[in-house]
Amino acid sequence: MQPNPNMKNKRALLLFAAVSLLTAPFFKSTAQETGRTGLDTLPAAVEKLQSDYSVLSRLKLSGYIQSQFQLADTAGIESFAGGNFPAGIDNRFSVRRGRFKLAYDYSFSQYVIQVDVTEKGVGIKDAYVSFTEPWLQSFAVTAGVFDRPFGYEISYSSSMRESPERSRMFQTLFPGERDLGAKLTFQPPKTSRFNFIKVDAGLFSGAGPTVIDFDRYKDFIGHVSLNKSTRDERFKLGLGVSYYNGGWRQGTKYSYSVLDFTGSGTNPLYGFMIDSTTTRVGDKLRREYFGADAQLILDLPIGITQLRGEFITGTQPGIEKSSVSPSTQPSTDAYLRNFRGGYAYLIQNIGQSRNQLVLKYDVFDPNTAVSGNQLGNSAGLPSGVKSTSAYDAKYTTFGFGWIYRFNSQVKITAYYDWVINETSSNIVNASTLKDLSNDRKDNVFTIRVQYKF
Repeated sequence: MQPNPNMKNKRALLLFAAVSLLTAPFFKSTAQETGRTGLDTLPAAVEKLQSDYSVLSRLKLSGYIQSQFQLADTAGIESFAGGNFPAGIDNRFSVRRGRFKLAYDYSFSQYVIQVDVTEKGVGIKDAYVSFTEPWLQSFAVTAGVFDRPFGYEISYSSSMRESPERSRMFQTLFPGERDLGAKLTFQPPKTSRFNFIKVDAGLFSGAGPTVIDFDRYKDFIGHVSLNKSTRDERFKLGLGVSYYNGGWRQGTKYSYSVLDFTGSGTNPLYGFMIDSTTTRVGDKLRREYFGADAQLILDLPIGITQLRGEFITGTQPGIEKSSVSPSTQPSTDAYLRNFRGGYAYLIQNIGQSRNQLVLKYDVFDPNTAVSGNQLGNSAGLPSGVKSTSAYDAKYTTFGFGWIYRFNSQVKITAYYDWVINETSSNIVNASTLKDLSNDRKDNVFTIRVQYKF
């Protein structure tokens, strides 16, 4: 049956009438703005639409949400697998991260703001501006709240990371990952043969991303990285070195350092020796880290294989019962410890399937001077010298995970943290959560669903 020409004309007329009714207010508004009427408003309307589209095309919205269930060995454990468990609770549902990110790019500049929305509340994650010079297009300045440019794992997005959380080392040294400050980045453009070189150097408050700095000291962070790949990108290698030099204001006139009080070196006896003078208040407590990182990606017949690792050592100022970098002025005496830590990943894609297996080794020793039964040993220490404690113990965590990518937006992760603490016969407590005479029962199983857009 041939279509009726009259019917086609009627449909076209109805469509034109509908479009005219819908756009009439817009054309009227444009006519009032330009002082023109009739059909001559059409070019102005089109120009305005083009301008609006140009603005929107520079705007990028992205985000992800991670909903999870966790089961711990023991109720009320202290944990780096998403935070401590409340007293009497060994399982929990939570929204670990609920991120919404807005980025606007225009003419070698960028504006970024990102918030995190969970059951705990709303917090700022990123809020910064970045400018790239237009001549060499190799130097950029970033200022605001953003990732600290130290190592690899800090800047590796939580939506991409294969383990649910960053290593214990980074959670201790860089809680919150981000900081308030400014940095200069050097990296030649992609068209340059030297694009594989990247250098970051900046000054930061050192207190974290969401608090006001509590002292006048600023911390320097620097990172140099090299990234190369073969032409077919079946082999990729990344190497980096990092340096942190800073500190925070001492709030009391007392600080403690670890010393060996036997002097023999064969059977050392370590304790915290007090250093007190009236000029100590307000002094800078040295915070210095040295780091190295490496990443290797191989596209093999069995699937893509990834190896990643990082090592950090240095001096960390903390308090008696914590080595975590403070975000507010500590009201108690300072304790200086030498530390070391690191992690290593083996990530294996199962052929071309959507499955991925993950192995992770994570170690952090907050006080390298003591180990084993030296921890908590006070026998023979001089008067006024404090013994070491459970807060100086080394922790090793083995992680085992399976990832299934349902589609480009949805990822399902099952992960088990097997946590092993250093033991000492000198630290015995009636509470299994405080006892270090045996390995604590503080392993955690996590199952997570992530949606990313």
